[in-house]
Amino acid sequence: MEIAVFTSPEVFVSHRNARLNLHGRLLLVDRVCRQRRPVAHVAKELGVSRQCAHRWIARFRAEGEAGLLDRSSRPHSSPRRTPAEVEARVIEARRIQRRGQDWLGPELGIAARTVSRILRRHRLPYLHECDPLTGQVIRASKATAVRYERDRPGELVHMDVKKIGRIHDGGGWKAHGREHGQTSAQKRVRIGFDYVHSIVDDHTRLAYSEILPDEKGPTCAAFLRRAAAYLASLGVTRIERVMTDNHFSYKLSRDVRETVAALGAKHVFIKPHCPWQNGKAERYNRTLQTEWAYAKIFLTNAERSAALAPWLAFYNTHRRHTALGGKPPISRLQPSPT
Repeated sequence: MEIAVFTSPEVFVSHRNARLNLHGRLLLVDRVCRQRRPVAHVAKELGVSRQCAHRWIARFRAEGEAGLLDRSSRPHSSPRRTPAEVEARVIEARRIQRRGQDWLGPELGIAARTVSRILRRHRLPYLHECDPLTGQVIRASKATAVRYERDRPGELVHMDVKKIGRIHDGGGWKAHGREHGQTSAQKRVRIGFDYVHSIVDDHTRLAYSEILPDEKGPTCAAFLRRAAAYLASLGVTRIERVMTDNHFSYKLSRDVRETVAALGAKHVFIKPHCPWQNGKAERYNRTLQTEWAYAKIFLTNAERSAALAPWLAFYNTHRRHTALGGKPPISRLQPSPT
């Protein structure tokens, strides 16, 4: 008996629950049907049960080579599946809002787990893989398996800087598209960057951000003093540890060192080239971009800058946070109702 060998690379992708891939099934059929060897012996060689081997042999004899291909394991009917119109609402809300299941679920009156299954069923990418402005997949991210949360406010704060390009008056390519191009005057002007300095309390997730002209040591130190005063006004009266990356403005600055000492805190540096160790600040930076910097089209840099303070107040007092059980950061400082 002549056994064909498939050469297309797609054909060798087997069902995730299958013990044998297509090559293994072809070996099974060849040894049993052409070499006339006992099914039990071949099954043991290939590490499958006799029942499994007999099933593949029967499918090959009934259907030929097509019988060795994977079949969908989807059930013929799913009476409890979410209605199509509800799934359409979820997909449309995800497209417009670019938010995850913990936000979409309460907004649409659907369980967050159901929203997650709908997104996976339609193979929509994770938000961390997408461009926050367009929603198109641009990257993969690394996550750490070690997660932690400090026990009290101020025990640890995360500090970082996010550099964001300034906006030409009248809007740049995000407003008009890349095909719009730039005027000769715009090309001559170097608009530079805004440096968004941020601090996040590990326990409460309270955050504070400012747009500053640079990320030099004195600038970082002055920001840290104002951030500490802001947290103190909300009830975080003492900062015990300040975690940053190893940028020279943090590590080599005397101003930063003296400011940390004046707060009675310890400066903690992450391991070089491991930004996920400062993950809460990195995640906040992504939220900052998605929900403030790129949430809408700004026509001037001043317009975008003016929108930061209102968004920050919303983030701390109203925005639902997944790690806080769907409550805003300020809830960690307010006594729960009895």
